[in-house]
Amino acid sequence: MIQPTHSSPSSSSSSSSPSSPQLMQIYESVTLIPGLPNDVAALILSFIPYSHQSRLKPTCKSWKLFLSSKTLIALRQTHRNLSHLLCIFPQDPSVASPYLFDPQNLAWCPLPPMPCNPHVYGLCNFSSLSIGPHLYVIGGSLFDTRSFPIDRPSPSSAVFRFDFNTFSWDFLAPMLTPRGSFACAAVPSSGEILVAGGGSRHTLFSAAGSRMTSVERYDIGRNEWVAMDGLPGFRAGCAGFFVGEGEEREFWVMGGYGESRTISGVFPIDEYYRDAVVMELKNGNGGGRWRELGDMWEEGERVRLGKVVVIEDGDDRGRPAVFMLDGNDIFRYNMASNRWFKESRIPRKAPCNSLFGFVVLDGELHAITLLKAVETTETRRSRLHKRAGTLYIQIYNPKKKTWRSLITKSPFHYSLDFNTAVMSTIHL
Repeated sequence: MIQPTHSSPSSSSSSSSPSSPQLMQIYESVTLIPGLPNDVAALILSFIPYSHQSRLKPTCKSWKLFLSSKTLIALRQTHRNLSHLLCIFPQDPSVASPYLFDPQNLAWCPLPPMPCNPHVYGLCNFSSLSIGPHLYVIGGSLFDTRSFPIDRPSPSSAVFRFDFNTFSWDFLAPMLTPRGSFACAAVPSSGEILVAGGGSRHTLFSAAGSRMTSVERYDIGRNEWVAMDGLPGFRAGCAGFFVGEGEEREFWVMGGYGESRTISGVFPIDEYYRDAVVMELKNGNGGGRWRELGDMWEEGERVRLGKVVVIEDGDDRGRPAVFMLDGNDIFRYNMASNRWFKESRIPRKAPCNSLFGFVVLDGELHAITLLKAVETTETRRSRLHKRAGTLYIQIYNPKKKTWRSLITKSPFHYSLDFNTAVMSTIHL
């Protein structure tokens, strides 16, 4: 789940005012559009969709300087002209570049790969979220050539942040406990991130791996992690989100798996949770005790929790609306009854042996799948590369109860596996 935290209006307006040192530097050194005052020209350029800005930077030095400055994002925030973008990590981000997708303009924009560590590879099951003009990549599971046995995955404690102002990656303070497949969410309006549970499971293995109860809070301003009260039990593969604000703020952790059993004493099978646990966050100490909720569905209704997404202020009382994708059906969570109720059904099923990507963008639910995989004449002859084909995106509006769809060509040179790809959203 992604809960972006935006700058306050006062800070945005001050950074975009003519008295801003960076904007003054632009005013004094270059002319953005001949014949127009630079403040007017800056406002015009700020309305260009973010997905198109990288192609306009080579136009001239003045445009490159302005489109790479913090002033641009500040102007877009002030005039409420932010683009709602989807970021897709198809594989290990240190090997395969992530891409930004702008559904309004059907445009793709590549991001540089994450810094590479020569000793590790195959990063997966990490979490990604955005806060302001920054994109965070936290934890995950990977293989380390320095470990033994070499084919056993290890959890990662590494934290990276992509700064859209400088268009570069930064190393941040690592987590206290390495983890992958964990619950992660940004604390609303606080500049903090919470992580809970997790383990070492890798996507190459359908079972096994460690589980943990550890919970940590990251302070963005101080760049430090602090341990909090652990979960009531071992839990990995879970989803996390926040409910409420101020003293009534709560951190919810749903689903996941804990203990495991074996079939015939050989094949490990996960025991999936049907419940949720909730921590009340208090001002000052930053945390409270966990309380356990009962089962969210009856035995036999489903095996495990599906993909969960959250729409902020999704109901009439300003509380988040929580949705789950289970097969081709979308369910909505009712907090009062602690039950899931069917909301809608995806009109077009995913192709055989494929899954949907499920994400929230601008208050709407997006179910993404491959429409078809195609090969060009050249790639048929060479057999070296295959095009990923076309992405088919089905969009559901919970308030209007309506569906629409769009089609876009995939920028990747391989098929996306939505069971392992990581997606997040950002406003720029």
